[in-house]
Amino acid sequence: MLQKSLGLFALCLTLILANSLASAGDTPTGTSLSAAAIVEKNVAARGGLQAWRAVQTITMTGTMGVGGNQRATLPGQPQGKVPALNTLPQRPVAEVQLPFVMKLKRPRKMRMEIVFKGDTAVQVYDGTNGWKLRPFLNRREVEPYSQDEMKKAATQADLDGFLVDYASKGTRIELAGMEKVEDRDTYNLLLTLKNGNTLHVWIDAQTFLETKVEGQPRVLDGLAHPVEVYYRDYRPVSGLQIPYVLETKVLPVTHSGAKVMQTPVPVERISIDKVEVNPKLDETLFSKPEVLQSDAR
Repeated sequence: MLQKSLGLFALCLTLILANSLASAGDTPTGTSLSAAAIVEKNVAARGGLQAWRAVQTITMTGTMGVGGNQRATLPGQPQGKVPALNTLPQRPVAEVQLPFVMKLKRPRKMRMEIVFKGDTAVQVYDGTNGWKLRPFLNRREVEPYSQDEMKKAATQADLDGFLVDYASKGTRIELAGMEKVEDRDTYNLLLTLKNGNTLHVWIDAQTFLETKVEGQPRVLDGLAHPVEVYYRDYRPVSGLQIPYVLETKVLPVTHSGAKVMQTPVPVERISIDKVEVNPKLDETLFSKPEVLQSDAR
């Protein structure tokens, strides 16, 4: 669980700080703003284009949830076939909260550290290559990213997100319409990234801040479940607006009549305690990690 959470967590956090020419196109019925105008208002609400261009580094500290004993069924366990309780692995009822530190630096560099049972797990991406150290799996040597991890790292957002300077990033944006998100009117923007991938971003029609982002699908029980990431508790930091809470929801699916669990995983929460803008970050932080002799055990 922790191993999967690490990868998703890194992507979620880069989406927080979160594209060819915008496709203003026709304005859908019921709206009066084009996609380009909505993005312009979003960037202004988040602090302004020049303020975000001035950001070279960001550090965030906080806690992340890695799951408790709230699953409807275990991954791979069909509904209707629930094993005896004494055969289930025991998990704590409350979601386990782990402290983290994440450091971001242009262009597209990331270092994440998570403390688990006295050990520190590390993930590093230098913009081209990635490495990981996973002592919680009793792997105390630095390993390179897998092919899938490299693919995800290469497509994640810059530290300012997907919408800031989207045209220079090669992203096209169109307005898919308006939708209610938790009883609030939002603009549903469809982004087509430079690599051809697409995702949706929902912008609050009053605050013009991101309210929800389409996440990468999560494979459970052999099925790809849609993922939504909600942004909450925006606070000002050095003139920028940063969400201090992220909640990830994995949605149920139906597939060829197969029985799938309606609550695949509980809502996963990331809470940020502190954000620093433009701290001095040494380049060595984003190179291949070194394992201290005391950690090699």
